[in-house]
Amino acid sequence: MKLNCDLSRFRQDGGPDFNVTSQPTTVTPLYENKKGYRAQLGKMRREIDTLQNMMYAHNRYGLLCIFQAMDAAGKDGTIRRVMSGVNPHGVEIHSFKKPSEEELDHDFMWRTTQRFPPRGRIGIFNRSYYEEVLIARVHPEIITQYQRIPSEHTVNIDALWQQRFEDIRSLERYAHRNGIHILKFFLNISIQEQARRLLDRLEKPSKNWKFSEADLEERKFWNQYQEAYQEMINQTSTPQSPWFVVPADDKRNMRLLVASLILEKLSTLDMSYPRIDEARKQKLEIFRNTLQREQA
Repeated sequence: MKLNCDLSRFRQDGGPDFNVTSQPTTVTPLYENKKGYRAQLGKMRREIDTLQNMMYAHNRYGLLCIFQAMDAAGKDGTIRRVMSGVNPHGVEIHSFKKPSEEELDHDFMWRTTQRFPPRGRIGIFNRSYYEEVLIARVHPEIITQYQRIPSEHTVNIDALWQQRFEDIRSLERYAHRNGIHILKFFLNISIQEQARRLLDRLEKPSKNWKFSEADLEERKFWNQYQEAYQEMINQTSTPQSPWFVVPADDKRNMRLLVASLILEKLSTLDMSYPRIDEARKQKLEIFRNTLQREQA
């Protein structure tokens, strides 16, 4: 199923020309009503499931979907709604929060690279190694005080960010050459919509647990985060591993776009079910006859 929308408008695949302030946080609704939204999303989920089953059987490709966004942009809900209809054996979801002591003893991508999906499966990262050029950039004390990097590599902090961008591009090229394709989603929410959703967490008892004082504290750094996202996208968008800047103020629209982009990517992979040669067909016929005799 295809949405009546030009998906290429959300794609960034190279060149330092991305400006985050010029990107929309909302677009014309892609659904007529709630019922229509559910029908569209359900159909796309079934199609994703079908292609993922083929991916599993083909066993040559994997797909990693990375979700990055400001707090309350809808990462959890989007992952849950889009992937809920896909065979759980074919999907691996990982959420990356504050690094553990063990993780801090390794390089900045160690905890995420070991979670890359194997061939045949879809991997989902709720946050990722990109936190190391986002939150660590807005709060550079994370580098100097908590990450155990030799001091000679932190003297020039600006050079460190460029080195990390280079490392990330190299990792993603390596993954692509080994059959692991990467889609990266920046869920682009406005500061006004974020405030509304944070208020919703305070006003609804069932959502109180989701509210964190840290969310309010981080809002003070909104402009710095936007600048960090802008350079991250400019530095790491490539034709093989593009960023998709998805308007996030309308959650239903956002989920439809993400589902459609995943479906579009799966559809481009040269996959098929394994073919059975004539000798194998003859053996299968023998097995079939044996089982039928046992049922007689």
